[in-house]
Order: sequence, then C-alpha cells, then structure tokens
Amino acid sequence: MRRVRYNVAASLDGFIADAEGRYDWIPPEPAIDFGALFARVDTVLLGRRSYELTLRDAAARTWPPTARLVVFSRTLQPADHPEVTIVAADAAGAVAALRQAPGTGDVWLYGGSDLFATLLAAGQVDTVEVTVIPVLLGGGVPLLPATAGRVALRLVETRVFPSGQVSLHYARSATD
Repeated sequence: MRRVRYNVAASLDGFIADAEGRYDWIPPEPAIDFGALFARVDTVLLGRRSYELTLRDAAARTWPPTARLVVFSRTLQPADHPEVTIVAADAAGAVAALRQAPGTGDVWLYGGSDLFATLLAAGQVDTVEVTVIPVLLGGGVPLLPATAGRVALRLVETRVFPSGQVSLHYARSATD
C-alpha cells in the first residue's frame, strides 16, 4: 500500500498560513533538499484553496513536475481543470483507492488543514511531517482545525536546520 505523507511548514504557534492565507513568513532553508525530499512522490493531494494558491503562485508548486495532481473540491468543474483530477465527494474513499492503486511512490498531502483533518480521521494519513518555522503568527490557518479529534503519533525523526527551523516527522501510533 502506498504511503500518504502530510508534509507542511507551520509557525511555532501552529499555523500553516497567516490570517490572509499568506506564507511569506516561511524563509528559504538552503539545507533542505526538496528534490530528495520528494523524489519518491508521484501523487499530490490538494484542497481547492491550496490548488488555487498554486495557480496564482508558481513558487508554491514544489512537487515533482511529473506528479499526478488530485484536487478535492465541491465547486471546481473538471472541464475547467483538465490537467488535474477533481474529486467532489468522499475524499477518504478516493484516497483509499489511490493508496491501493499502482504507483511508483508516495502520496503527498500538500494541503490544506480541512483536507488533512478529514483524511487523518479516516486513517488515510501515514506520516505527519511538520517543519516548525521560528515565528509566531498569532492567528491564521491552523495546522489542524479545532474540530479534529485526537490522533496518537510516534516520533520517527527530527532535524534542526541552521535557520532555526526544526523538522519533526511522526508516524501514526500503532495504538491509534
């Protein structure tokens, strides 16, 4: 079964975007090799708002150019976005099917927090990989909505970067 990885940057106070949806507070970290980090990614999952962000800002598209894009939206029309697969209902079922489908690599859950919460609750996220950025935003888009339930995680790896960013990789706990 293919692995689903939620890999995201978050402020120290737990936000993945500021109150205006911006992420300009995330400084570049030269020590992070994004090519190596996502070399095994062949599919990227995005919520509608994250997808629309990547349409406006090409720098937000950090996945491999050959990756298949799957966008979860009740409002986008597939005919208007032929370069991606649009899923309008049953996100968890669609991801479960993707995990079972043939593929050459991992599935990267790019965002956002509502999609993360839905897939996490359904047991469709294997790893949570958060790079903590040393900034306090005081508000914005939370890493996980307050409505999400508790999920036990097990620390797998940590890495501290020269900029003060700290990467924390967790796997779902076997007891969850």
